Amino acid sequence: MWPDEFAFLLDGSEEVDLHIPPVARDHGSTGKATTRKALRARISQENFEKIWSLAEARYRLDGKFTGKAITLIANNPHYKEWHPADGGAVEGVADSGHKYTTRYVIVHFLLDDVSEPVEA
Repeated sequence: MWPDEFAFLLDGSEEVDLHIPPVARDHGSTGKATTRKALRARISQENFEKIWSLAEARYRLDGKFTGKAITLIANNPHYKEWHPADGGAVEGVADSGHKYTTRYVIVHFLLDDVSEPVEA
């Protein structure tokens, strides 16, 4: 299960389709392009560093995504186009008057249906 403490990271995510180009096969032939469902999220660099260790593993979801599972794309060569990318920065001022910068990254999670056999 996806850890409850990180459930909020998926709140603003959007479902997208990843169009994966065909891979060259032996003897010059090419495979077929593949489309995969994914969630795209913009999260703070600080939160990304917290979930980095969860990358490349599959986690089931609860809530509005019940029946789905996600896999954080971090460094899989098949998905290099969707590796974490710069999501910009936001300047802010704390109540104390101190200026700060929050850096963001754009991350993609593969999104799969979870199906299990059910006995009648």
